[in-house]
Amino acid sequence: NCYLAESFFDRVIGLMGRSSLPSGYGMWLEPCNSIHTFFMRFQIDVLYLSKQAQNQYLILKIRRHVKPWRIDKPVFQASAVLELSAGTSNELKEGDCLCLS
Repeated sequence: NCYLAESFFDRVIGLMGRSSLPSGYGMWLEPCNSIHTFFMRFQIDVLYLSKQAQNQYLILKIRRHVKPWRIDKPVFQASAVLELSAGTSNELKEGDCLCLS
């Protein structure tokens, strides 16, 4: 399950001000190729994704346990970002394909 950040404003706000992400949820940001964690209260895993086909994305980069008050480096080839609770992406690796439903 994902919260969709569809507008520019939604993408800027993202997870700011939340105390956590519920188990099994993430924040989907598209278009997006870089993130910040200002005003966040918890660590996140960040997946930088490149769209391959309809509903299929290649994981280009995974940054695990990104702390609050950080600016992450852009991944210029990325078209979307999936933010997850820290530790959620442990079974994923760069080069994996995500299929959305």
